[in-house]
Amino acid sequence: MNKGVLFVLSGPSGVGKGTVKAKLFEEFEKCLVFSVSATTRKPREGEVDGREYFFIDRDSFERKIREDAFLEHAEFAGNLYGTPREAVNAQLLAGRDVLLEIEVQGALQVMQSMPDCVSLFILPPSFEVLEQRLRGRGTESDEVIERRLEQARRELPMADRYMYQLVNDTISGTYEKLREIYLKHSKVVHQVYGI
Repeated sequence: MNKGVLFVLSGPSGVGKGTVKAKLFEEFEKCLVFSVSATTRKPREGEVDGREYFFIDRDSFERKIREDAFLEHAEFAGNLYGTPREAVNAQLLAGRDVLLEIEVQGALQVMQSMPDCVSLFILPPSFEVLEQRLRGRGTESDEVIERRLEQARRELPMADRYMYQLVNDTISGTYEKLREIYLKHSKVVHQVYGI
């Protein structure tokens, strides 16, 4: 059995990561799994431990940091988040590809600790288009949108640190590029689907 490959996906909020990622999982559900992160934040209504996140207390999380149990970790809004190394490795060894959707700071840590991962950054056609997409969703306040745009200004210059950069002009075109990259690097998909 072939060992799986770790794919690391980043890009600013509103760029369309979730949409193209969902299409990839839909097409290749037999050999691709999503990495579940750990967090110290409390579960929201409807969230299940081990599905959306592994919910753990701060003391346990800090102990795991000292034990080097995370591929990456960071703190946001007073809560710690991290990618459990053991869970990712178990999936890879079981012959499944793992997709990790993560912000730049964490992605750079993962690239350092697992240099054989395949890293992809999704870019907007322009900053103006990104702002239009964020405002067009109509789901967040102006304050939240401004914070997301500020984050994007910091993240976009880091795109060249990734193996691949995909400009999301259209969902279908971006998905085709993502699919092509996935098929190029995955050994598991050829074994499972005979592609």
